[in-house]
Amino acid sequence: MPELPEIETLRRQLSHVLRGERIIHVEVFDPKIGQLSGLRGRTVKAVRREGKAIWIDLDGVLSLRLHLRMSGRLLWRKGPAARPAYARFRFCFRAGELLCLDPRRFATAQVRRTETESSGVPDALRMKDALGLEKAARNRRLPVKTFLMDQRIIAGIGNIYACEILYEADVDPCKAAGCVSLQEWRTIAQAMARVLKIAVRCRGTSISDWRDLHGDRGEFQNHLQVYDRKGQACRRCGGAVRRIVLGGRGTYFCPSCQR
Repeated sequence: MPELPEIETLRRQLSHVLRGERIIHVEVFDPKIGQLSGLRGRTVKAVRREGKAIWIDLDGVLSLRLHLRMSGRLLWRKGPAARPAYARFRFCFRAGELLCLDPRRFATAQVRRTETESSGVPDALRMKDALGLEKAARNRRLPVKTFLMDQRIIAGIGNIYACEILYEADVDPCKAAGCVSLQEWRTIAQAMARVLKIAVRCRGTSISDWRDLHGDRGEFQNHLQVYDRKGQACRRCGGAVRRIVLGGRGTYFCPSCQR
């Protein structure tokens, strides 16, 4: 699933190619994607991100909210060409066309009135409030990794980056969130900022099918410390990286470094 760095990469790239462009034509290939009527002729005013969702703000106080879910991706092409496999919709502009591709058909698109207020959930890329995290986690027994991935608490963190953030912070992913000290939360918040900023600069992680708006692979997979490295040597202590399952998700960590 695309996480915050991948979606932020798309937001920046979409803003560059779409801002000021007018929608000439909308073609829906898969009705399951959502109702996309009333968009033709509207101009893109801004592109923003909220957690793992992209908002394309249009004139007339309307916005298109996109969530790519598990396997969705967006593709920009400068000229018309044959429809690619798994295409779910196409938006045509003077400068090119935007397609949504999704083999698993989980991605969603919704036309909404433009929201001027945020959801109130802190965004992981701008998260600095360690005290707020500590308060939200008090008396919570769920693992700290599962806590970090709860989009109702912190917006944007998924499985890959939760593993990497906790490794950077030297915190055991199995530790109960309510038992994490305030100092550990400060370390986690600092690690969150470092890991996510580097991942955004790298345009995300391409372990399997992630590609950016122009079809290029990300590069953060070259910086992974524990994720997808089961049995390999920890880059700090030399011990073996372990994989366990927490909350139904594969979880990678170093038992020696993360306590």
